[in-house]
Amino acid sequence: MYKLIAIDIDDTLINDDKEVTPATQAALEAAIAAGVVVTLATGRAYASAQAIARQTGLNVPIITYQGSLVKNLMDEKVLYERFVPQDAVRKVFEYCIEHNLHLQTYVDDKLYSRDENQKLIDYAAANRTQYYVDPDTEKLAGIKTPKLLIIDDPAFLDELAPKLRELLGSEVHITKSKPHYLEITHKEGTKGLALEFLADYFGCKVSETIAVGDSWNDHEMLETAGLGVAMGNAIPALKEIANYVTASNNEDGVKQVIDKFILQK
Repeated sequence: MYKLIAIDIDDTLINDDKEVTPATQAALEAAIAAGVVVTLATGRAYASAQAIARQTGLNVPIITYQGSLVKNLMDEKVLYERFVPQDAVRKVFEYCIEHNLHLQTYVDDKLYSRDENQKLIDYAAANRTQYYVDPDTEKLAGIKTPKLLIIDDPAFLDELAPKLRELLGSEVHITKSKPHYLEITHKEGTKGLALEFLADYFGCKVSETIAVGDSWNDHEMLETAGLGVAMGNAIPALKEIANYVTASNNEDGVKQVIDKFILQK
């Protein structure tokens, strides 16, 4: 019997219209009624993720910033938090300025960039989040952050990732949440470790958890969970490691998982 399900938001829980469908919403409610902990696990900032969590009626801790922040929805208590090492933050800022790359940082759950451009505008629109522009990079690079995000061409980011791994070393975790998003967190800021933390918090084994996702930043979570589920629209590499592939985010794939493995319809 599964006791906890962790669900990614973008291209997983929500469809391409950025909505949780009534059918998926009903399935979430049925899982909660059956005594299962339903939580979200996202690369999004807490401020962005909690809006969706509250809409869907969740009242548990949620995993945000790729696993760098686990925070309770009820009282907003921080349960687990990891910041990108400060030395790594400075190196990323220097590298991005030198190579003229778009970099975003998060300060007190607010999105900051050193300049306003189309990448920032599009990201903020897609995530329905506000952004702030501060050209003082010395200041931005000196503030604790759970996540840095570089937005660029997918092929370019694939070449950049190993260069950054070499530059930053083993203290950071680098992953892609979408083909054009490269995300940098603390090495312990992964959805997999956050899922382990939450399972322990709720007193269940990781073998009693389900994780559902679509992108490479979900792979640690799928590998950790008792049942790792890839969406029908997931990248091929994630489907290869998944225990089960469900329908797409536009076909209520999350509902199908809940019906099959939790409600056993």
